[in-house]
Amino acid sequence: MLGQRESSIYGTMTLGDIEASCRKKAVDMGIGLDWFQSNHEGELVDKIQAAQGNIDLIIINPAAYTHTSIAIRDALLAVAIPVVEVHISNIHKREDFRKKSTISDIAIGQIVGMGPQGYLLALDGGVNYLQES
Repeated sequence: MLGQRESSIYGTMTLGDIEASCRKKAVDMGIGLDWFQSNHEGELVDKIQAAQGNIDLIIINPAAYTHTSIAIRDALLAVAIPVVEVHISNIHKREDFRKKSTISDIAIGQIVGMGPQGYLLALDGGVNYLQES
């Protein structure tokens, strides 16, 4: 629903627009990019588990699951792949329930409030982290 839903908070870019900008940046950086979106918690968990041994970095916007999903947190812990958490809006300036993340303490970083640019920042920061590790 990105680009349609609450544009005053999330902007007007669609998820496809954000994916296209990330794919372009990945090509420019000389890295591969696997993109996945689902509204279903179990599908997200399955995708995270399938990443083990195949992916070097996970960039995730868990959306509302940020505040509720122990399953996603456990999947991320199980695969032990560095993760960057991204949120288009600044969750710390919103409703109290949005300020709690089940993932932030296991992530290498959290990018909030930078709009769609946050995904590109996550690519930069995540790749830099991998290169320095």
